[in-house]
Amino acid sequence: MSSEVQPRPDDSPNTSGGSSDAEQREAPPPEQPGPEQRDQTQPKKKEAKISSKTAAKLSTSAKRIQKELAEITLDPPPNCSAGPKGDNIYEWRSTILGPPGSVYEGGVFFLDIAFTPDYPFKPPKVTFRTRIYHCNINSQGVICLDILKDNWSPALTISKVLLSICSLLTDCNPGESCSTHTHTHTHTPLLTVILPSNLSHDSLTDTSFLCG
Repeated sequence: MSSEVQPRPDDSPNTSGGSSDAEQREAPPPEQPGPEQRDQTQPKKKEAKISSKTAAKLSTSAKRIQKELAEITLDPPPNCSAGPKGDNIYEWRSTILGPPGSVYEGGVFFLDIAFTPDYPFKPPKVTFRTRIYHCNINSQGVICLDILKDNWSPALTISKVLLSICSLLTDCNPGESCSTHTHTHTHTPLLTVILPSNLSHDSLTDTSFLCG
């Protein structure tokens, strides 16, 4: 009887050249391409571009508006304040207190100021948000003021514009009366005027005293 120990099947060497079952079970799954890799394989959308001329205009106007904002913040015109509505430097909101000695004394008026990329070579658009009865301001809040139209100059500033509007509230200009001026209510979203204590809404229906 032979004393040699026969090898058990489990002790036989692995000659298959492959991994064991445990190694195969623990093998990680193949990596999926990440978002960056997927983006590289997809065609890129064309980015919106602005011309160098438009960029130069925006830069010039923005610098000028920023300069005026700093000036009007440090030294605002009497009875006036103004500044951007939010993050858009081209959209401002202004507040004017009725000039002392005028029929609007004690009133509070809100205005919208819209600058264009052509500013200061083109005038800003200034409109009353508060409903006001004045022969030089129509029912849409548009101001009939020469410096906001043909007599605009790049040397003018928004501070000077607000001073001119205050002057207009003190002494109206019948020669530049708004032809479309009406005193009927429209659907334009204007705010209600805050009347001074010495005036009533009924007294403003007769506007002969507002324009000479």
